Amino acid sequence: MLEYNIDLNGKTILVTGAAGFIGSNLVRRLLKDFDKIKVIGIDSIADYYDVRLKYERLKEIESLSKEWTFIKGSIADKPLVEDVFIENKIDVVVNLAAQAGVRYSITNPDSYIESNLIGFYNILEACRHHTVEHLVYASSSSVYGSNKKIPYSTDDKVDNPVSLYAATKKSNELMAHAYSKLYNIPSTGLRFFTVYGPAGRPDMAYFGFTNKLKKGEKIQIFNYGNCKRDLTYIDDIVECLIRVMQHAPEKSLGEDGLPNPPYAVYNIGNNSPENLLDFVRILQEELVSAKVLPADYDFEAHKELVPMQAGDVPITYADTTPLEQDFGFRPHTPLRHGLRNFAQWYASYYGTNENSK
Repeated sequence: MLEYNIDLNGKTILVTGAAGFIGSNLVRRLLKDFDKIKVIGIDSIADYYDVRLKYERLKEIESLSKEWTFIKGSIADKPLVEDVFIENKIDVVVNLAAQAGVRYSITNPDSYIESNLIGFYNILEACRHHTVEHLVYASSSSVYGSNKKIPYSTDDKVDNPVSLYAATKKSNELMAHAYSKLYNIPSTGLRFFTVYGPAGRPDMAYFGFTNKLKKGEKIQIFNYGNCKRDLTYIDDIVECLIRVMQHAPEKSLGEDGLPNPPYAVYNIGNNSPENLLDFVRILQEELVSAKVLPADYDFEAHKELVPMQAGDVPITYADTTPLEQDFGFRPHTPLRHGLRNFAQWYASYYGTNENSK
C-alpha cells in the first residue's frame, strides 16, 4: 500500500462540479471527516437536468459547515478560475466539473468542448501557475470504447473512443500527463464506472427508468438486454476519492535529468458487471418495496427490448487490482443494497405511489 503524503486537515480544497452528484457527496464527506478544512466549490448549475436537485444538494452542504464557499460559474471562464486561485491558496484540486453523458454528446457537442476541454485546460493552467500538492480529476470508463478485452485495465490501449464524451475524457488524461511532465504537477485520473445512488443524476438509466415506470411509461432496454454494466455505488466512489486525494504521485527525475511525470490513472468500479435485465428486475423489486410502485405493477407490459444505441458499448468491467494494491480498498457495495437506498430516497423525495393517489 502507498503511504499518504498529503494531510487534508487544515488544507484548502477546490472541488469543481460541487453541486453535481459526486461533487456534492465528496464535499460533505470532506467537511465531516477533516479538521479545519476549507472547501471551495465551483459549479455552473447547468440545466442538463433538473437544477432543483443541484440546489438541494448545495443546501445539505451549507447546513454542515461555515468553512464552505460556493461560486456559481463555469470553469470554462478562465478569469474566474484564475481569480479563485489568486484569492485562495489552493492545496488540492478535485476536478469533477464536466458535461456528462454519452448520448447527449452526439447531439450537443459544443458543451463538451467548452467544459471538458477548455474548462479542464483552465484548471491545468491554474495548477501550473499556482503550486498545488495534487490534482485529482474525473475520467470515465467510456475511454475503453468497444475494447474486447475484459476486465478493462488501465494498461490497455484506449485510442478508439466511440463517442465525443469518451474522446474528451481521454483528452483530459493526455493533457494531465503533458502538464505533469512539463510542469511537475502531481495528477491522478479516475476512470469512474457507472456511478449510482440516492440523489443521483436523472439522466442515468436507473433514475430515468424509475421516472418512466412511475408515470406508467415503457422503458427501453438496449441491445435487447444483452448489456452488462459495472455499477459503482456513490459511497464507494467518495471513499476512493478521499483515499486518492491523500497520496500524490511522487516526483522524481529521469535519466535525462528532467522530471518523470508524477502521474497516475485508476479504474474505480465494482469489478462485478451486472446484466441489464437483472439490474432492471432488482430495481423494480426495490421500487415496489419502497412503495414507489404498487405491488401489482405489470413490469412486462412496461418493458421494450430495443437495439444498441450509437455510442453505447455492450459491457463495462473494471480491473481494480492497482487501486486495491495501492489504497487498500475497492468498491464493493452490492447492487441490491445500492438500489434499495436509491428507491427509499426516491420515495422520500418524490413521494410514494400511495401519495400520488
